[in-house]
Amino acid sequence: MNYILKVSCNDEKGLILRISDIVFKNGLNFVSTSEFVDHENERFYMRAVMDGNININEFCNTLSAFLPQNSEIFCNEVRKKDIIILATKENHCLGDLLIRHNSGELNANILAVIANHENLRVLVEKFNLPFFCVSSDDIDRNSHEAKVLEIVNKFSFDYMVLAKYMRILSPNFVELFPNKIINIHHSFLPAFIGANPYKQAYERGVKIIGATAHFVTNDLDEGPIITQDVIRVNHEMNWKDMRKAGRNVEKVVLSNALDLVFDERVFVYKNKTVVF
Repeated sequence: MNYILKVSCNDEKGLILRISDIVFKNGLNFVSTSEFVDHENERFYMRAVMDGNININEFCNTLSAFLPQNSEIFCNEVRKKDIIILATKENHCLGDLLIRHNSGELNANILAVIANHENLRVLVEKFNLPFFCVSSDDIDRNSHEAKVLEIVNKFSFDYMVLAKYMRILSPNFVELFPNKIINIHHSFLPAFIGANPYKQAYERGVKIIGATAHFVTNDLDEGPIITQDVIRVNHEMNWKDMRKAGRNVEKVVLSNALDLVFDERVFVYKNKTVVF
């Protein structure tokens, strides 16, 4: 059986030796390891894939005793993650995830899709997945989120993915799922805020279009960044061409970010990430 071990702690001499000793004493074998030391914050990070058979709680408790205080230890069997997707009207990111899920390329099980409009129901139901519409029309944010939570709480899930979910989540909602909500958006922010950012960018004459995937925090679109990418655009493209190109970047960046998160390659420390 394969396990993924993630350790984040204050940097000290001999950490790799201590961790390796506990791993081998528990009859485990390293399949792969990666380490990084953030010298600015004096923080040590390690991700390892291990092979063997252990009681995870006992292993983590034993390892904790040999590491600095307040160490963060994650250990679990290698498995697909369970996710819930939130969407609005745009279909490019959601459609890409549905296709990858259907083909087995997504390292996750999509449990449900929740949207605040009916536009995407037909698309989702073509893949035989549950679709829930919680209309945001004529309803305040707290009431809307309460209805969303009623649905969310019916499922046991690892992450919530915002596939172009065009609503701002309240601090109360976000605090329920720390580092468990993943968002994707264009990388024009904070330059072009509001409706039709690609038209705004076109009118400004931008030369680069990009996308950012990040964990959601109470600071709007300023959570820890998982991954980003850019492409170049030119004067021959109108704003619709730029939007099409931007949407392609958005779905690729979201897909790459989810691969990294679901494979337990991302560490969050303060408002930054370490990605192996």
